Parts: sequence; structure tokens; C-alpha cells
Amino acid sequence: MITRGSLLQGLSAALPIWLGYAAIGLPFGVLAGQTGLSVGQTALMSIIVFAGSSQFIAVSMIGSGAGILPIIITTFFVNLRHLLMSSTLALHLKGVPKGLLSLFSAEITDETFAVNLTRFARGGWDEKKALVVNHTSHLAWVVSSVAGGMLGHVIPQGAFGIDYALTAMFLSLLVLQSSSALIGFFALVSGALSVIIFKLLPGTWNFILATVITATLGVVLEDRFPRFLKGREEGHDA
Repeated sequence: MITRGSLLQGLSAALPIWLGYAAIGLPFGVLAGQTGLSVGQTALMSIIVFAGSSQFIAVSMIGSGAGILPIIITTFFVNLRHLLMSSTLALHLKGVPKGLLSLFSAEITDETFAVNLTRFARGGWDEKKALVVNHTSHLAWVVSSVAGGMLGHVIPQGAFGIDYALTAMFLSLLVLQSSSALIGFFALVSGALSVIIFKLLPGTWNFILATVITATLGVVLEDRFPRFLKGREEGHDA
């Protein structure tokens, strides 16, 4: 049973996430509607998937005529990070029933992960407050994407730069995650490979192949030359 105090603390922590989801969910809904998805389909995707980046990718790939399998594989790789996030937060939820833990893990996003991890580190945070953050954030995402889907048939194609929302969002995520020159280097390699593969192979397999090749390259280099890579990162940080 969630107490009034836990509810209020969870709502307070989730407020910034709601505002962010409104800013991203509306463009997503508009793009989904302009791609051909109905409001119901947009709502269903947001309810089941609840992952902004992969939903943007899926809508973009649907609009480009991609098949089901490439879309599933691409979104699978994009969402793999959620496995690491849920594993990290599970360390703070020892003793919580597995069913409740699964429910909690299913609604983790980049934003809810960051908020909950910070609160757990401060202390005085528990699974009830964390669930309030997750569930209300999910609701905010569904509402904003549905609102965008209802506007998608009204707003002209490309108006307000909405068609650039996906690119802008991923550029922002890339900048935030580029904590070293090596990460920036691998990002450039992945982008270059994606373009080259796109020119050589039909369809949208370039996303998948570029991601797998670059990730594999990074793992191999880290395993074979750990001292070199560590030295380059320390040199950059200095």
C-alpha cells in the first residue's frame, strides 16, 4: 500500500520527467500520425514499448518502408541498455517480490533510471516511491504521445521542424554520452559505416550492421589493448 507521503514524494520526483516527456512525446505522436499510424496504434506502442528512442526509430523505419524483422532487431539493440539499468537498480531493491521487481523493471527508462538511482543513493527511497515515478512517467508519455497523434493529421508535414525531432534527440543523447574522445571516435565510425552499408545494401539493415560491427570493434579493442585505451582516455580527460 502506497502511503500519501510516498505518493507525494514520488510525484515530486517525477515532475521534471513529465515535462520532458511532454516535449518529446508530442513530436513523436505527430510523426507517428504522419507516418500512417492511428491514434490507437500510437497509444498501444507507447503503452507496450515505453522507450522514446526506439519508438522514434521504429516510426522512422516504418515510414521508410522497413520490414518487421529489421525494426524488431534494431529496437532490441537500442533497448539492451534497459537490462543494465534494471540490474543496477535491483541492487537497491533486495527483498522485493519478483513480480513487483519485474513490474518495476519493465517501466525503466533513461529518465526514471536517473531519478531513482539518485534518490536511492541519497537514502530514504524505496520501491513504492520508485514505482510512483515509473508509473506516472509512463502515463505522461502515453498522454503526450496520444495528444501528438491526434495533432499529427492537422499539423503539416515538416512543420515546426518536427521531422528533425528524432535526429535532434539522438544528437543530444550522443553529446551527453560522449565522455571521452574514444566514444566520439566510435560514434563517427558507426555513422560512417551506416552510410557505407546503406549505399551497398538495400533496405535498413545498415542500422543493425553498423551498430553490431562498431560495438564488436569496441569490445575487441578494449580486450586487446586495455592499457592503450585507458591511457588515451586519461590523456583526454587531463
